[in-house]
Amino acid sequence: MPAEAKPAKVEASDVRPASAPLTERQQARRRRILHATAQLASRGGFDAVQMREVAESSQVALGTLYRYFPSKVHLLVATMQDQLEHMHTTLRKKPPAGDTAAERVAETLMRAFRGLQREPHLADAMVRALTFADRSVSPEVDQVSRQTTAIILDAMGLESPSPAQLSAVRVIEHTWHSALITWLSGRASIAQVRIDIETACRLIDDV
Repeated sequence: MPAEAKPAKVEASDVRPASAPLTERQQARRRRILHATAQLASRGGFDAVQMREVAESSQVALGTLYRYFPSKVHLLVATMQDQLEHMHTTLRKKPPAGDTAAERVAETLMRAFRGLQREPHLADAMVRALTFADRSVSPEVDQVSRQTTAIILDAMGLESPSPAQLSAVRVIEHTWHSALITWLSGRASIAQVRIDIETACRLIDDV
């Protein structure tokens, strides 16, 4: 499908400094956009998410959509951050069991993985967007990383991790992301994903 031209029209209420916090109305609009994106991706994956269709589904002007998200990659990476935030809320309501931090983190990440497994098209779209992201998407990618880190630190029960612990967390994040890619491409089973995640999580108990 040919690339869509970026329109100039932007709703007046959305003309604001990039650093300004969103108003309640803008937050509601952003939630509608992300919800519409997740629905489209759930049905047809990465290719099903077209900016014009997202705008129509979320009932916003196409120019406004581009104001919030300059491209489909920006939009899908933000959708992943939103999905992880919802997962984090759910995980906090029912903390993982486990005698060690490694066991708790592994169980947490597998629960998050199973959540993504229930929506494979959506998971594939979000992971592909992360893979395609260039420097222009750095703020959104950083949000995904920070959210993943927060989920892992909560499972560890840490508020002030040491540099060595943060290094272990980064390795675990890389492993989890890689496991998602290999599973989505059909190159790894769920059992292998669990083994890889549990192996990486053992680093926590070694620092």
